[in-house]
Amino acid sequence: MNVNIDVRKIKSSEAEEIYILATPLKNIPVDELWREIFTGIRDTLISCEAYIIQERIFGTEDALKIASKERLSQFGDIDDKVAPSFLVCEEGLMGPVSGVQIHAIKCNVKPKVIDFQNQPCGRIVEIPGRTYLALSSISAPNIENSDEQAKTMLEKAETILRNFGADFSDVPRTWMWLGNILTWYDSFNKVRNNFFAERGLINEKGKQVLPASTGISLSSLNKGICSMDLVAVIEPSKPIEYLLSTRRQYSAFEYGSAFSRASVAVTPGAETVYVSGTASIDLDGQTTNIDDPLGQINETILNVRSALKDANCGDDNIIQAVAYSKTPEIEKIFNSVKTDLNWPCLSAVCDICRPELLFEIEAVAVVTSKS
Repeated sequence: MNVNIDVRKIKSSEAEEIYILATPLKNIPVDELWREIFTGIRDTLISCEAYIIQERIFGTEDALKIASKERLSQFGDIDDKVAPSFLVCEEGLMGPVSGVQIHAIKCNVKPKVIDFQNQPCGRIVEIPGRTYLALSSISAPNIENSDEQAKTMLEKAETILRNFGADFSDVPRTWMWLGNILTWYDSFNKVRNNFFAERGLINEKGKQVLPASTGISLSSLNKGICSMDLVAVIEPSKPIEYLLSTRRQYSAFEYGSAFSRASVAVTPGAETVYVSGTASIDLDGQTTNIDDPLGQINETILNVRSALKDANCGDDNIIQAVAYSKTPEIEKIFNSVKTDLNWPCLSAVCDICRPELLFEIEAVAVVTSKS
């Protein structure tokens, strides 16, 4: 066995959501590893009678090029032509392949493919009382200026949402893939802040409708400076709950980043908690445990647990997580404590949003019981 396939299921009366995490156990030749990963995912999807909603593939640039070909070969007729987010990271302890995350669904109606400008870019699930939309790898790579590229990316996502009667107030979670994040994260935050303010999601009276989010230094194979994934809950009408702050961390907006620490939304299979990318940052927005990798890792875990507790969850409710380490050495330190967590976790090596930050975690959890 060279690959671990972790499968978590959550179920409502209308649908079953299935979270699949495929990660390498050994550093074997890349083509063989991808073949085993995508064969395992395909077999899982078929046995669960499930359809992909959203998919992310993590690895080095060369490894991802091989992944693209191997995925097409193994998926065959279960491929609906929606490309996953191919996310370029550094080589980690297990080699050039970090793994694959899949969110899938089993229900009576097959998800519909979303096309934008003749390009499949996402899926929408419409079942009684619940409509759930997911977009992947939205970008504007032909625009050279980074700020304009980010603005156009957000506008593209907004246009797609509007095509389905939705907008960013229906979005509980975004993922911002920002290549070379350390060179322009402040600039990106200004673009996002202005975009949200112009849409009325932020105003001078204190209104803040801010999705949970991750902003991390992973680039896309399309060579754009930035790209994004998101999910939107169009039905039910129950409002999304935004946890702007937690007991251990005040609102990130106080230091210029327009995202909530977590959000809670009703998805097809459960009440889902999205915990934002979380790092070793204190109540005042200051980095803690500088130059102390283990200290940052432990502080980050405490901050994630604080967000989970505020959303009525704990470690056992986590169904998927990603750990971002600045270097393979940091990843090794995280691995030394990871077994105690027992979180289904993919590990990727990349820069975090501040030069002194060494580590970050994001997570998805469910309030209901899971199998």
